[in-house]
Amino acid sequence: MRLNAKKTWSQHELAVKLRVERGGKRGILTFERQRLLIDAAKTALAAALCWWLALRFGLHDGYWGSISAIIVLQSNVGATVGASRDRLLGTLMGAVFGFACSVFGAAPWNYVLAILLAVVVSGLLGSRNSARLACVTITIIMLVPSHGSRWTLALDRVGEVLLGIIVALLVSTLVLPDRARVWLRDGLAQEFLVLGGFFEAVLEGFRGAPSPNQLTLREDAQALIQGNNQLLEAARNEPSSPGWSEGLSMLSQFGRSLFDALVALEFSVKDSHEDRFAQQLEPALQRLAADIRTGFRYMAGCIHKWRFQNPAPGINFEQDIADLEARMETVRHTGIGFSQAEILRVYAIQLHLKQIARLLRAARIETCDAVGEPAKSDQPA
Repeated sequence: MRLNAKKTWSQHELAVKLRVERGGKRGILTFERQRLLIDAAKTALAAALCWWLALRFGLHDGYWGSISAIIVLQSNVGATVGASRDRLLGTLMGAVFGFACSVFGAAPWNYVLAILLAVVVSGLLGSRNSARLACVTITIIMLVPSHGSRWTLALDRVGEVLLGIIVALLVSTLVLPDRARVWLRDGLAQEFLVLGGFFEAVLEGFRGAPSPNQLTLREDAQALIQGNNQLLEAARNEPSSPGWSEGLSMLSQFGRSLFDALVALEFSVKDSHEDRFAQQLEPALQRLAADIRTGFRYMAGCIHKWRFQNPAPGINFEQDIADLEARMETVRHTGIGFSQAEILRVYAIQLHLKQIARLLRAARIETCDAVGEPAKSDQPA
């Protein structure tokens, strides 16, 4: 008897379930193309506005403001804030080191010293992204021919970059703003759906042929986790309530832990096609697997709605685990008729299933506490 009682979720369901809810459309103007057009329009607006302001303020090299706005303007507010911080820090360091090193010595030694100082200080400050920008600023200040003083060139450079950053932040925040935390919320919901699909694919290979889309689902889960980690970094730059920040961070950690547990389960079910000892654990093993399957989908819905108070109807993981442990104790003496490898494999599988169930339960309860909701118990009254 195989543990999966129904067909693994299709890739189509996993890919579009949440996207459709966010307003995606089929046809020429798809959801991705709408975002592309919005990003293009915001970038063009920021660049043009910087150029117009530079002309109004009489900046000699105002195009650097447009360049800065184009570079720092990202697809969401949080990423724009992070890029702006790195560029401003890099420009300030480049202006200081470029001017200071141009006061004494002659190229190339003073230029080499300025570059060395910028990279080292950026690393010590934990902002390696700013190092490249600092070096670019140093190069402009020290090597580009200029009629004015190096100090004036440094101040102009900082002012132009600051103008571009301010315009980019205003456009990102005020013109059709895209919040990284909202994308991260839906990305995490999508992640739990894909992890649930991966779980079903792994169970399809338990005492049966491996699922044909198991590798694809594992790669999809890895890609989602990596993408959500990037969104989490961007979301930390956005102002939000502590519940949002802590809840998103906690769910990201649970997602990574669940993926590791699923990979361990995937390894445990290998070579299980002839196992018979697992049949001794029914129906407790089957019931726990079915509740885990439902738990992944329920958690995805909780994340998307950002409501974690209510437990999944009809699911009691602790009772499922207690029943499975009681069943394991009952059949322990029957293991003499089975190979040691088969017994160890079944023990490993049930341990991983219990770990996944407890992670799913903890993900709801601890996230509920983080966002400030009173968590309801999933124990029967």
